[in-house]
Amino acid sequence: MSGIKPVPHYPRPPISLIDSDIPGWGVDIYIGGSSGVADISLLKEHNIKVVINCAVNLDIDFVEIPEKTMSDGLNNHGAASIRYYKLGLIDGPGNPESMIFTGYHLMRSSLSQQIPEKPSYKVREKGNILVNCRGGRSRSVTVVALFLHLECPERYPTLNDAIAHIRDKRQLHPDEWFEAPKPELIQLAERAIKMETLLRKAGLGKTDSD
Repeated sequence: MSGIKPVPHYPRPPISLIDSDIPGWGVDIYIGGSSGVADISLLKEHNIKVVINCAVNLDIDFVEIPEKTMSDGLNNHGAASIRYYKLGLIDGPGNPESMIFTGYHLMRSSLSQQIPEKPSYKVREKGNILVNCRGGRSRSVTVVALFLHLECPERYPTLNDAIAHIRDKRQLHPDEWFEAPKPELIQLAERAIKMETLLRKAGLGKTDSD
């Protein structure tokens, strides 16, 4: 199939620290790929308590304490040391424009969510956050860049500023920048910024840590 540009792949860490002590939240933000998010010992080493999986084509089983009442034939389910959220983006065209916007609010809400003091909520302590996709170079980059720009505009005045910072911290090679992140996802992030701006002007935007 001549004429199709080969997709370059370069080595990078399983997870990468993107920014520390985020104003208003006091957490560190990491981005990772499939090998990083599946390494529980690595997540514990970096005090990661929240994982947001941006990939629709990747699932992770974090269960450490299966339900005692679990019957034969049921998939593994129960408690874990990680609070796990799934967004499920396609890496390219095909996502509704609301999904990247939802990703920003899911990331924000996962940090502000108040966990009740009940036995069935086993992970209540705060910790750092990891946003992942399969490679940790497109879908997760887009969601985190959107979050950084909207939450820390003094550090990241534009979406492109946030993307450039993440490319550096995630060790993304310049030869792969044309698809790291995918242009279609960047366009959706730009739309999400306009949507959030309109909500804030209408008094319906962020409130948790204003």
